[in-house]
Amino acid sequence: MEVFHARFTEHAYPMHVHDAWTLLIVDDGAVRYDLDRHERGTPGGTVSLLPPQVPHNGSPATSDGFRKRVLYLDMTQLDAGYIGPAVDTPDLADPLLRTRVARLHTALADPGDALEAESRLAFVGERLRGHLRPAQAPVSPPPGPGVAQDLRELLDERLDRGITLAEAARLVHAHPTHLVRAFSAAYAIAPHQYVTSRRVDRARRLLLDGVPPGEAATAVGFHDQSHLTRHFKRIAGTTPGRYARSRTARRPGPL
Repeated sequence: MEVFHARFTEHAYPMHVHDAWTLLIVDDGAVRYDLDRHERGTPGGTVSLLPPQVPHNGSPATSDGFRKRVLYLDMTQLDAGYIGPAVDTPDLADPLLRTRVARLHTALADPGDALEAESRLAFVGERLRGHLRPAQAPVSPPPGPGVAQDLRELLDERLDRGITLAEAARLVHAHPTHLVRAFSAAYAIAPHQYVTSRRVDRARRLLLDGVPPGEAATAVGFHDQSHLTRHFKRIAGTTPGRYARSRTARRPGPL
């Protein structure tokens, strides 16, 4: 629903509530807060999950304040059945979860990386549910055979327009996290990485045909030229403009 990054040195939040789940990591310093009449805190390396509609406050626990990154998640990510467990154990000492949350923040910084962000969010939600899962919560069945190939064909078909992970999961009848795992296991590359590499390859061919980088970017499905440039440089080792100029210079002239 929302992403919030902030640094506070003195500000103290009064008691308040949110309609959404508050998923919090602290990068510097520490926060102390009260939740359900219990004093809590964010020791180094933890992930804090504050449930909706449960009052809490917050203030710096160190003299130089704190720097935090927050994701606000709606009830489609975690339903009301997880509120009680989250009240009992809001601070999770889970390095893998913290890494996944941090990488999700990075993916969300670029609107062109929506598939990556959605994939990372799915794994964050799965990890949170693993910590908080009520005993009666159903476990999603594993994907059937051929799911990875079905997804690959779908990604190829929708390469220029893109597709959300939720829509892909619905079309191939698999849970989003199982779908990403099946694809990664089958092809040794995550779905969002596959899409990005295919788009860069298509853009490379357009650049060689003389298409300007901005037009090539939107033609193959990137958000804009800067989005293409970032991924093109990471994969090809140079910018789209330099690549087009250098390749054009090497082409033989007419005999």
